[in-house]
Amino acid sequence: MFIHNINPVLVKLGFLEIRYYSLVYIIGFLVTYYILLKLAKKKKIKNLTKEGVEDFMIYFILGSIIGGRVLDFLFYNPSVFWTNPLEILYIWHGGMSFHGGLIGAITGAFLFIKKHKVEFYDLADIIVLPLSFFLFLGRIANFINGELWGTVTNVSWCVKFQGVEDCRHPSQLYEAAKNLAIFGFLMFFKKRKLKKGVIFWNFVLLYGALRFITNIWREDSRFLGLSMGQYLSLAMVILAGIYLYRINSAKTKK
Repeated sequence: MFIHNINPVLVKLGFLEIRYYSLVYIIGFLVTYYILLKLAKKKKIKNLTKEGVEDFMIYFILGSIIGGRVLDFLFYNPSVFWTNPLEILYIWHGGMSFHGGLIGAITGAFLFIKKHKVEFYDLADIIVLPLSFFLFLGRIANFINGELWGTVTNVSWCVKFQGVEDCRHPSQLYEAAKNLAIFGFLMFFKKRKLKKGVIFWNFVLLYGALRFITNIWREDSRFLGLSMGQYLSLAMVILAGIYLYRINSAKTKK
C-alpha cells in the first residue's frame, strides 16, 4: 500500500501557485506550437505560415479549454448550469473533460482551417503525437493531485488517498500507462507511408478502446453498468472504426 501525501503545488509565490497539472498544459501547448512552427518554416504543411501557427494556437487553446470545461459539467455535473453557472469560469477549481477538450479542439481546428485553407488531417496527424504524450503526463499530474482515484481494492500496489475511504486502484497511473502506449504506437507508425487521417483516427480508436478498459477500475457513477467516460469512449471507437474503414476502402479505389 502507498499512502498518498504528494504536494500538488510545484512552486508557491505568495498567492500564486504553479501546479504540476497546469504546467503540463502550458508545456504541452508550447511544444505543439514549436512543432507546428518548425513545420511551417520548412513549408511541410500546405498554406500553413508562421502567422497561421500563432492563429491556430489561439483556436486550439481556447477550444480545448472551453470544450473541456463546459462539457465536463455537461457530462458529469449538469446541475451546475442552473445552480452556479459562474463555476464554469473558475478554471482554478479544476475539472476538465478529455472528451470535451477533444471536441473543443477539433471545433477550433475546423474554424481555423476554414479561414486559412489548411487541410484538417495535415494538422491532426501531427498534433495527436504530442497530445498523447502530454495526456500521459496529465494523468501523472492527476495522480499527484490525488483526484480521479480508482475503485476499492486490496492489491499490494493500492493507494490510500487523503480524505478518501479505503485503499484504491491508482487508476490515474493505469490511464497514464495507456496514454504512453498510444504515444509509442503512433511514433512507431509515424514514419510509415500512411494515408492522411490514419494516425489521427488510430489515436481516436486506441484512446477510446483503452480508456473504456481502464475505466473499469476508476471510481465513477455508472448507468447500466458503464460510466459516462466509457460511453463517450465507446462512441470514439465506433466513429474511428467508420472513418478508418472509409480511408482504407478509398485506398483500394483505382
